[in-house]
Amino acid sequence: MENYCHIRTLFYYWQNHTIHMKTIKIMAIALITIALLLLTAGCTQPSGTSATTPSVTAAPITELKIGYQPSTHQMAAITAMSKGWWQEDLAPYGVVNVSDKVFPSGPPEMAAMQAGELDIAYVGAAPVLTALATGLDAKIVAGVNTQGSDLVVRNDLDYKGPESLKGLTIATFPAGSIQDTILKDWLKKNNLTPDKDVFVKGMAPGDAVTAITAGKVDGIFLPTPSPSTVVNQGRGKIVVRSGEMYPNHTCCVLVVSGRLIREHPEIVRQIIKTNDKAVAYNLQNPDDAAVIYAAKTGANLTDVKSSLDEWDGNWASDPNVIVDPVLDYATIQYNLGYIKKPLTKDEIFDLTFYQKN
Repeated sequence: MENYCHIRTLFYYWQNHTIHMKTIKIMAIALITIALLLLTAGCTQPSGTSATTPSVTAAPITELKIGYQPSTHQMAAITAMSKGWWQEDLAPYGVVNVSDKVFPSGPPEMAAMQAGELDIAYVGAAPVLTALATGLDAKIVAGVNTQGSDLVVRNDLDYKGPESLKGLTIATFPAGSIQDTILKDWLKKNNLTPDKDVFVKGMAPGDAVTAITAGKVDGIFLPTPSPSTVVNQGRGKIVVRSGEMYPNHTCCVLVVSGRLIREHPEIVRQIIKTNDKAVAYNLQNPDDAAVIYAAKTGANLTDVKSSLDEWDGNWASDPNVIVDPVLDYATIQYNLGYIKKPLTKDEIFDLTFYQKN
């Protein structure tokens, strides 16, 4: 209406003043054109929004699903769930239900995330790379732990170094897992060809423990507490820790879906804070944390406590310090034929959410 008022004023001026007719026509055409353009823009631009303001807000998230594995590496996820912290901390963001699901190893967990069954995953870094290379919409936003896996061989075997493994069968997590990746890379660095000189057999942790105790495999390479279970049963001995194979290597990481990152960054930030709270609790209350873990997973409490005393691992959240090892895994997996090309830092990580306390 404002533009039409300008036009009316122009014609009033024309009637009461002496102005050259050509000038009047030019001004009138210009004002009419501007008015039409503004009216058209008013029909296409919603009131109260700008060209850079989304016209549709993200749909609220009321339910979150967390994946994890029965390993002391991922105790923070279990502690936070058992204490009710996931539910309590995420409720202010509209989340009314947080559930979790256990997986035997990383590859099936990442398959579930690719199928849209998980929003959050505690998982080894290596299977994340395989999944990202095949289209997983997610990113690593924080670390979970470093090191913490052990090579255990039967008591009757005389281990004198990697060469003494020649001809043996070692059970570990399936192809593409962190344990599979580290073990095979270590064997190659020691001039042993996986599945030729040393046979690597992918298994779930429970199956691998059963296999070595039954004498069906010669050794296992698994995350804690499984090595302690075998040792405490008198069925094997720890001969190499994963930190010896790859010093300070990254193991588990915290992965969230692309949808959460894009649409609900505030939830992602809170997920990291809750994880850190659980880590702090576990460090300050290791005995209680072990009880919580054993109750949740069904593990033997003595084995859990032994693993926490013996492991070479560390719970660590800062994703900035794990970038280089994870990129190294991408190269290793490429060389092993698990992925078609090494992934870049930006394809793997979103480092913008983590903040040091």
